Amino acid sequence: MALSRRTVLLSLALSLAAVPAWSASFLAQLDPDKDGTVDLAEAKNAAGKLFDKLDRDKDGTLDARELRGRMSKGEFAAANPDNDGTLDRAEYLAVVETRFRAANPDNDGTLDAREFATPAGKKLLKLLK
Repeated sequence: MALSRRTVLLSLALSLAAVPAWSASFLAQLDPDKDGTVDLAEAKNAAGKLFDKLDRDKDGTLDARELRGRMSKGEFAAANPDNDGTLDRAEYLAVVETRFRAANPDNDGTLDAREFATPAGKKLLKLLK
């Protein structure tokens, strides 16, 4: 069954219209100054809070189990330059910064709802919420 151009365009428009609403709820949690965007400092602040929450044994590091699938094995290995099997806060925040930059293609230093809805933005959100 062939889809009409109108059906395809309507489906695309509806999916795009839903994206900002979905992302906007995250902005409300991550945007303390309520400017509609998240800058790197705000992202790192949220990531630091999540780091503390995930660090259940309170040893100042996260192992793969504590990260609960927020990174692939390859990403974890790349983020762990000392190869000790854990990420300390600085290593975790370095990954956050890398993902932030990947989600910010216009290089304006902030992420809006549309940028959070991209694949790179969704990867970053895994480290923030």
